[in-house]
Amino acid sequence: MAVGLEVAASGIASFLSGIAPVISLILIILGGITYGLSQTQPAEMRGKWQTAAIGMVIGGLIVGAIAGAAGFLQSQSSGLLKPV
Repeated sequence: MAVGLEVAASGIASFLSGIAPVISLILIILGGITYGLSQTQPAEMRGKWQTAAIGMVIGGLIVGAIAGAAGFLQSQSSGLLKPV
């Protein structure tokens, strides 16, 4: 049972580590496009569009940072579980 669970968790981890940089880039690019389009909107709508755009950019940066640090975090956390 543990072997099957380990294989499944490893497959999920490799899938997420492969797709995270793509999601990060998509969010940053869509945030930039949305911010640019917000400049064409009337003042009442501009703030809502800009808020959504900045949220996308910050979300993309956070996903990228987590994806970049995932290997380091995995190696450090696996070292905590080893007996001394």
